[in-house]
Order: sequence, then C-alpha cells, then structure tokens
Amino acid sequence: MSSNQWKFDNTYLALPDDLYTREQLNPVSKPKIVAKNTQLADELGLDISIFESAQLFGGNSLPEGAEPIAQAYAGHQFGQFSMLGDGRVLLLGEHITPHGKRYDIQLKGSGRTPYSRMGDGRSPLGPMLREYIISEAMHALAIPSTRSLAVTATGDQVRRETSMLGGILTRVAASHIRVGTFEYAARLEDDTIIRKLADYTINRHYPQSNNKDNKYLALLDKVIDVQASLIAKWQAVGFIHGVMNTDNMTISGETIDYGPCAFMDSFNPATVFSSIDVQGRYQFQNQPGIGLWNLSRFAETLISLIDSDEEKAISLAKGSLKQYETCYISYYLDYMAQKLGIHERQENDDQLMIDFLNLLELHELDYTATFRLLSENKVEQMTIRNEETFTNWYQRWQKRIRTEDQPYQLMKSVNPVVIPRNHLVEEALKEATDDDDYTKFNKLLKVVTDPYNESHAEKYMCGPDPSQQVLQTFCGT
Repeated sequence: MSSNQWKFDNTYLALPDDLYTREQLNPVSKPKIVAKNTQLADELGLDISIFESAQLFGGNSLPEGAEPIAQAYAGHQFGQFSMLGDGRVLLLGEHITPHGKRYDIQLKGSGRTPYSRMGDGRSPLGPMLREYIISEAMHALAIPSTRSLAVTATGDQVRRETSMLGGILTRVAASHIRVGTFEYAARLEDDTIIRKLADYTINRHYPQSNNKDNKYLALLDKVIDVQASLIAKWQAVGFIHGVMNTDNMTISGETIDYGPCAFMDSFNPATVFSSIDVQGRYQFQNQPGIGLWNLSRFAETLISLIDSDEEKAISLAKGSLKQYETCYISYYLDYMAQKLGIHERQENDDQLMIDFLNLLELHELDYTATFRLLSENKVEQMTIRNEETFTNWYQRWQKRIRTEDQPYQLMKSVNPVVIPRNHLVEEALKEATDDDDYTKFNKLLKVVTDPYNESHAEKYMCGPDPSQQVLQTFCGT
C-alpha cells in the first residue's frame, strides 16, 4: 500500500507520558480483510487502494507517520472503580483529512499491551464484525458514533470458551478521550497532568470554551450537552448500550464500545440484554440516569481546575450537572415529537407521547415496526387497531398533526424501516465466522446503512419469531 495516502499527526504524544505507553506492533500470521468501508475511506480522503494492504489492517506494518501507543484510562465498571487502559488496542495516530478534520485511527484486537492484565490482547472475529455492522448502522441513523473502516481476519486462533478465529477492527473516532481518561489523570494526583489533559481536550474538541470566563466549567457544560443529546437519541431509537461504564463515555459525545449492545424489539423500558448486567444497572430506562452518574464522575475530576476554592468549584459543578436533566428531557421530547410528525412541541404533546409509549408497553408491540407503520399510516396492519385505548389515542393524534406541515414525511425521515435486529445480526455473524460466508453479513450491512429505505421492509422490518429471539448478548472479546 502507498502509505502516503495517510496523513498522520500525533498530538496526543505531547501530553504527559503517564497517559499512554509507546508500543510496537504485534504481527499476525495471515491477515485477510473481510469487511471494508469504502465510503468511510472516501470521507477520510483515502483512496480505496488502501484496502490492498491487509498487512497494515492486520497490524503487521505501519503507515508512514504513525506512532502507535496504548492509552491509559480508568473506569467505574458497574459502579466500581478500576485503573484500566487499552488492553488490546493500538492507537496508530491521528489522521488529518483533506478538509482538515482530525480522526483517531485504532487497531482493536491488535495484541497485548502493558494494560492487558491477564488478557491476550486479541479478539475473536465475531465481535469485531458485530461492532462494524452496528456502529455503521448507528451512523446511518444519525447517532454520533465511532466508525469502522475495516475488519481483518488474523489467521490465528484465540482461546475463549472454545478456539475461535481472531479479528482486528480498524476503528475511527473523533478521539478516544473518555470520562475514564480524566479519572485516570485525576488519580495521579498531579494537577499539571489533569490541566494539560483538559487543555488538550478543549483545544481538540471544544475550542470555543477558551473564550469563556471559566473554560473548564465550559468544558463540563459542553460534555453534559453532547451526552444528553446522545443518550436521548439512544432512547428515541430503542438502543441499549449494555455497558455504560465511565470508560465507555467519550468526551466527544460519540457512542463507543458495542460489546453487549442491542436494539429493542418489543417495547419494554426494563429491557436488558447484557449477560454481565445481572442487576439490570444499564437497562433501557436507566440509561439517562446513568449518564448523569457518569458525568458526575467527570465533574469530580475537574474540581481543582474549575476554581481554587474547592467549595465554590463544587457548587459551580453541581449547578452545571443540574442542567443535565432539563437538557436531556428537552432533547428526548423533541426527538420523540418528530417520531410522531410534530415539528414544534406544544403543551399537551408530551402526554400524547407518553400515552403512546404506554400502549406499546401494554400490548408488547415492536418499537421500531410500530413507529414505522404509524409513519406510513398503515393502521390496518397494527394488532391494536381495534383496541379502544388505541383508537382514542389515534383520534387525538390525528387531530394534533392536522396543523403540522407534512407530518408523515417528517416521520419517515426519523423512524427507520430497519435496525440491526439481534437475531439478524447473530445469523449473519454465524455464517461469516463458521462458514467464511459473508453473503448475509454484506446484505444486512447494506440495509442497516440505508435504514429509511422502504424497499427493505418486507424481509427486514419485522421482529423475530419466538424461536429467533436473542435474549442475551455477550461482550465476546
């Protein structure tokens, strides 16, 4: 591969080396690219000829200018604090696009690092394919997310419950700075380090904060805002992240880490899929509250920067955190209003939305399919079409949207026909990993990255039969 298509910068290396370790590549035996994102390559200003080099995407060679590191971070995992770090990831560097945008380029599943603890630093192929398909679906749904440039089969086996083929994901992100990165820096108890990290983050993501009277409080306010918007979008589309630890909350406001995530089929606010979330901490209805809990941990790391008077700093941080709930509710209700064809919310609209969600829950209706049927005004296909509670609600809704401009057009633009349903994803991954057959994977990828296309409806719109239901998801890595 001609490495001069890449334009790497490595500004993260200007930070104190407490926050990362320089690393060498860990070669694999027979790298083979099995999924490649030519559209993303184009967005990055890269020619598709980059995919001719499986050696690079397998971690056997470096593009010019790359200086691989493993990043250090901490995290509250299910509420318990741990010092962590990139245990199976290498950050190659920051690629600069022709338009001047900066993106981290990571190899995930690339081998051991000093942060691997007892792990082998590798990943089975299946979870890497899973992250590829779901992260790209999220992007197509206009939900901020890390992206997937390629998945490479390594040719080597990794040992989990059984022996499985290894895989490496090439992940692209605005950055991989997390709440956990700040937690790690704060635990070092060196104000210089946390200040340099905060200044770097502001300059990279929120440079307008430099113009504020208190730029560190402004940073907190921005992260609160982008996370409130992000989680509201998750709730509106029925996405359950599954592992909302603080190391999986980005400062940029992108969704990251697709281990045990899933989309709801039947609407149930208590839905939880992750096999490791035995207490249901991260169930669907808890996600907004967990967002605030995580942001509170972020705020704690900034106290010494917000003001030299600790009591005043805490008061200011609490004031910012109090805005989260208002901010989240406003975003969520706006998104839900659009799903019902309402451009600008009015006084009674919130109750209209709540009543509809209650109907979905009571009758165990498919969340995505029901909103789409409503978008197409196909009431005759709804199983509750003759229920009095629904007909009463429907009449109220019809009366409300008469005053809206093209409500059905708005609804069709925000209510997807297809989502990466668990049973379809698992079916596609099984054929890919067991049989080296990517037919179903590629077909599913095509439809979930074109989620509003009605031509996909017949095969991909419906939820699973009882025999197809996926009740648990696994991190798998």
